[in-house]
Formats: sequence, structure tokens, C-alpha cells
Amino acid sequence: MTAGPLLFGVLVAFGVLIAFGAVWRLAGTQGAVEVRLQQYGGMPPAEAEIDEYLPRRVEWSGAGRLLNGFGLGPRLALALARADLPITAAEFTMIVLGMAALGFLFGFWRLGLASGVMLGAVLAYLPIFYLRVMQQRRRRALTQQLPDMLTLLVGALRAGYGLSQSLEVIVEQLSPPIATELTRVIRAVSLGVPVQRALREMVERVDIEDMEMVVTAINIQYETGGNLAQTLEIISETVRDRLRIQREIRTLTAQQRLTGYILGALPVTLALILYILNPSYISRLFSPGWIRIVPITAGLMQLAGFLVIRRIVDIEV
Repeated sequence: MTAGPLLFGVLVAFGVLIAFGAVWRLAGTQGAVEVRLQQYGGMPPAEAEIDEYLPRRVEWSGAGRLLNGFGLGPRLALALARADLPITAAEFTMIVLGMAALGFLFGFWRLGLASGVMLGAVLAYLPIFYLRVMQQRRRRALTQQLPDMLTLLVGALRAGYGLSQSLEVIVEQLSPPIATELTRVIRAVSLGVPVQRALREMVERVDIEDMEMVVTAINIQYETGGNLAQTLEIISETVRDRLRIQREIRTLTAQQRLTGYILGALPVTLALILYILNPSYISRLFSPGWIRIVPITAGLMQLAGFLVIRRIVDIEV
């Protein structure tokens, strides 16, 4: 084996690294002042005030402007906020593109163009998959803390506290992630944002139906009046019953979900074991020609079966 292909791959990887570094430099490591203030619910200050207190502003450019031009920037930023990942949309895009380039170069160097494209697509999907997992994990944690939040909120309201003071009590008593979201609400209210708007923005960040129901009840009480503590107590009982039913469903479907994971991982594991024991035997499936259709079709069918099982056991309450 000559060192020519390896040297070519190293040079291409180095060039890609330099290109991504240049784009990263153009995109900057932080957003504009208006974007950062809007994250806390505050209104953007006047241009003169920005220039007075921050003479050198860091603007979104490069990858950030490209994302905003296609309408992907705000949606990706919202997804990152729901996952509570401390990176910007441009930074996440650079990670996805970097993983795709790394997979493509390695696959093209070892197996060919088609394999490089497939490996690049798989590696590019890994950050997206991680983002979705973190969103689901944080949404599940917020849902589990919601009944405790409602219990403390009802108790604080009946003790004579106002809504803002009750939220501060909850922040002191509970742990993240619910405390983090309520801290953002309190900070937004302290900056002059109406509490209804701050709560609506929290609902957009967390993306939980039960939280939306709570915020809707609070906003209706602000407009029409009524016993907010009693309404929240009823919602708390409803949320607790729903969580209890969801736990029962997860217990009853645990075997089916485990079956889906085993059936999805078994062919891949066996292929890796066979490749380690006898590389020439399994490498025939990836030889040039129509034989490559076999592993591709098998992988797609395996993925479809796994998704079908996930869909069957995903019971809405």
C-alpha cells in the first residue's frame, strides 16, 4: 500500500478543517445583542444604547445568515433551547457538516464513493439524533416535575403570595430543569415583560401540553378572574393521573420495546462479529456490483421494522 492515498486524505481533511475554521470565524461565537436579550424575554435596546455600552458588536454572519435565509436558524435555535444545549444554531450546523465531511472522506478513502456518502449521512445524523434524545429527556424530566411545581404553586397562592413570588418559591424548592425555566420567566418579568408573555415563551421552549394547559389557565385567570389555586389544583390531579397511566403503559410495553431494540441491534452486532472473525467472508457483501443491494435493502428493512415497533408501543395518553 502506497502512502499516496493516505497523504491525499490527510490533505483533504486539513483543507476541510481550515474551511470550517474560516466559516466558524465568520459566524462568531455569540449572537447579536438583540438575540441574547430576546432569550431572556427582554426588548432589544435602541441602537444608540447598544453602541454606547457595547462599541464592538458581534453580528451573525456567514453560516448564521445562511441559516436565517433558509428559515432554519430560528427553528434550530428553538430545538437547541428545548434540549438545553449551550451552543448556537450556526455552531450545531458546523458540527453536522464536520461529521458529514469526516464520514464521507473516510468512507470514500476505504470503500468508495457510495460508501462515503452513506457513512457521511450516518455520521451527520448522529448530532441530530443526540439533539432529539436530549429534547425527549428534558421534556420527560419537566413533565415529571410538573405535579410538584403545581403543588408548590397552589400552596404559595393559598398562603397569600402573588404569582411572581410563588414562582420564586418554586425556584428555591425545586431543581433543574423546571427551576431553570422558571428562573428565565422571573428574569423576563424583572426586565419589564408581562408575565403572560413570559409564560407563553416558556411554553414554546418546553413544548409540553400539560404546561400549556397550566399557562392557559393562568392567562385566563388574569383576564377574567377566578380562583386560580383551585383551578391549578384540578390540573395537578389531572397531570398526576396522566403520569400514572403513562408509567403503567411503559411497564406493560417494556418487553415489546426491548424486543425492538434487540431485533434492531442483533444484525449489526452479528455483522461486526463476523467482520472481526473473518473479514473476507463479510466483505463480499460490499464488493462492487449488484451485491451491494443486499446489505442496503436489509438495513432499510431492519430500520423500517424498528420504526414500526416503536410506533406500535408509542401509545398516547
